Amino acid sequence: MNKAEVLKEIIEQRRSIFPKDYSDTEISQEILDEILHSATLAPNHKRTKPWRFKIFRGEEKAKLALEMQSIYKSTQSETLFLEKKYNDIGFKINKADTVVSIVVNFSGMVPEWEEIAAVSMAVQNMYLTCTANNIGCYWSSPKIVDHLKESLTIEENQKCLGFLYMGVI
Repeated sequence: MNKAEVLKEIIEQRRSIFPKDYSDTEISQEILDEILHSATLAPNHKRTKPWRFKIFRGEEKAKLALEMQSIYKSTQSETLFLEKKYNDIGFKINKADTVVSIVVNFSGMVPEWEEIAAVSMAVQNMYLTCTANNIGCYWSSPKIVDHLKESLTIEENQKCLGFLYMGVI
């Protein structure tokens, strides 16, 4: 198979695969490094490299789950609070082997949409690399991320665009 055929096959197989379908097998550090490196190869105008990723695994991931559940609970009125949604937040994070926060850094050198587009291309590179390595992933952008500025150490010129959940399938 030539490179174009391999690429076409990977693109055709790329899907959002959700944590409920992940196995309990760990993603090797080597594959995780490959996934993250592929993100940094995304095109970006004026080489601003606007993506900022924070990796959550193990204990840090468990803390993220508890924090997001707490935020959900504290931001919902009693009439809007759903126990199922609360539990789903924790389940998705804990079932994923790795959760990556996706943050855009606005440099001021190019229009904001270009920075967001570059980050989106970086995430697409991660999706394709996950697919090539039999890793399931999906990008989620819950409103809760707006309340995570401190724990994600998001600066004034940055915005969290969500999380990439990853797990072996």
